[in-house]
Amino acid sequence: MAADTLKSGAGAGGAAAVRRLLLDNGALTALIVLVIAMSALSGDFLTTDNLLNVGVQAAVTAILAFGVTFVIVSAGIDLSVGSVAALSATVLAWSATQHGVPVFLAVVLAVVTGIAAGLVNGFLIAYGKLPPFIATLAMLSVARGLSLVISEGSPIAFPDSVSHLGDTLGGWLPVPVLVMIVMGLIAAFVLGRTYIGRSMYAIGGNEEAARLSGLRVKKQKLAIYALSGVFAAAAGIVLASRLSSAQPQAADGYELDAIAAVVIGGASLAGGTGKASGTLIGALILAVLRNGLNLLSVSAFWQQVVIGVVIALAVLLDTVRRKAGATPVAGGAGANGGKGKQAATYGLAAVVTVAIVGATSFLHSGSSSAANPKVGLALSTLNNPFFVQIQAGAKAEAKKLGVDLTVTDAQNDASQQANQLQNFTSSGLDSIIVNPVDSDAASNSVNAADKAKIPVIAVDRGVNEATVDALVASDNVAGGELAAQTVAEKLGGEGKIVILQGQAGTSAARERAEGFAKGLKAYPGIQVVAQQPADFDRTKGLDVMSNLLQAHPDVQGVIAANDEMALGAIKALGSKAGKSVSVVGFDGTPDGLKAVKDGTLYASVAQQPTQLGKIAVDNALKALQGEKVEQTVKVPVKVVTKENVAGFSG
Repeated sequence: MAADTLKSGAGAGGAAAVRRLLLDNGALTALIVLVIAMSALSGDFLTTDNLLNVGVQAAVTAILAFGVTFVIVSAGIDLSVGSVAALSATVLAWSATQHGVPVFLAVVLAVVTGIAAGLVNGFLIAYGKLPPFIATLAMLSVARGLSLVISEGSPIAFPDSVSHLGDTLGGWLPVPVLVMIVMGLIAAFVLGRTYIGRSMYAIGGNEEAARLSGLRVKKQKLAIYALSGVFAAAAGIVLASRLSSAQPQAADGYELDAIAAVVIGGASLAGGTGKASGTLIGALILAVLRNGLNLLSVSAFWQQVVIGVVIALAVLLDTVRRKAGATPVAGGAGANGGKGKQAATYGLAAVVTVAIVGATSFLHSGSSSAANPKVGLALSTLNNPFFVQIQAGAKAEAKKLGVDLTVTDAQNDASQQANQLQNFTSSGLDSIIVNPVDSDAASNSVNAADKAKIPVIAVDRGVNEATVDALVASDNVAGGELAAQTVAEKLGGEGKIVILQGQAGTSAARERAEGFAKGLKAYPGIQVVAQQPADFDRTKGLDVMSNLLQAHPDVQGVIAANDEMALGAIKALGSKAGKSVSVVGFDGTPDGLKAVKDGTLYASVAQQPTQLGKIAVDNALKALQGEKVEQTVKVPVKVVTKENVAGFSG
């Protein structure tokens, strides 16, 4: 009986120990499970190239998140890091390439920009008594606006010497991964070995107690937010290096990923807990999720759902861990024994992961390649009907030709598209079709595909500084000229018009605006009373047009850089649309064509997006089969009015 009782107690103790280990290392457990699952589900996941891709794709988020860790440990929040990253990179590129500042000084200026933004945040919070959420939300807007002002809404080429940060060492080891490791070690040192690190935990644990114990809380907060700014600047430089250009809209929304990585890694938004290693694991979890879901051809919309669920589960796990009395994740505490135990845990996890993943790899070792050609279509966004039609045309043609088509949505994020193109390359697709978010930013990824001997077809927009097998596109500049000519002739060559511009920084917005300007030069009687961006969005088109009508109620014409903004303008104009005010859109989307038929939209410059998608797939297959393809395949634009809309098909 005694022996049985002893065995039972030992078993219970072992189960409790395993339970405690899992609770104390929830993020690490989740990462191991994810790696094993993705290895089992996709034979393309467990390759050296793809694992390096995961590291590269985690780098920018991880570097941002290390800085955010300082803030969250001290019970604060920083929503500005994405915008500060973009601003810092823009300052570097602007000063070095356009004003001849030596590259070293330009890098210093970029870092100083991050520090300055952080100090402003810290001052508003510590001395201005603003809530961290409000202060950093304001900085988010200010930094993004300054980035657009400095760059004038256009990407700026990055200095070649700094762009090497986006390259590889020895042809295989990505520099962004090395930078991520170095910044992680610095973050771990600051949190665990410095006075300011201990101050972060003290302030996050109990700010009033920290103040009463003699800690200069206000000055420490200045330093904490300045550190966050430094890491944001470093992340911006690495991101711009990957894209070979400083994008004014870069890192949009990355602050949420950074915060998610910190929370998934075990830190509490209430403050007082968190560590750099946990943050790194959180960033890797997000990268593995996105990478694996891309390889499995999961819709970008569902990817957002999955990542949201993971974040919620991470917070729930943190709650369960605390209720269960698990060891707090406070990096400043813990003697050498605790650190040794942690290292042993990570080592054991690595061994278990390698063993299980090695076993699952046999599931794919005997698989043969698919009979059908595999083609990837990387779209800039699927939140716009024009690109949805490109997808529809491509899918229909792929089905007809027996092509396995994988579609990704970059959500107008050049960095995310770079990740998706890397995934296409490492997973060994037969051919790639890319609709670039930005023509400059896609160059490095397309060059990597070229080196891998994968044919690349560009659709709708070209790729600068890279070779593609074919460009299937309409001429945005020519289309813009047609739009200007159409509205000018409708007004008899005289009248007041407004122009609704596309999203600042995108090549489509720049090219169409150039076309509008060229077309209007022939009509000196046309007066442009206002030009404002509405970001290719219907709601923003409605809001911007409503505002412009207050200042210019006598406007007689509107040119919009896409149909979505035109439809928003029509809503703002009300009964004036199609009667006293003529509106011309761009793209020929189904909703736009319906408005043309109804008479509220005077015309749309239609690019026939369905044909763009169809022809792109045709050329991708031809290039794959070694057939000759035209370097440029132009799909003509067409002005669609009420007279010819009935016979038009996009």
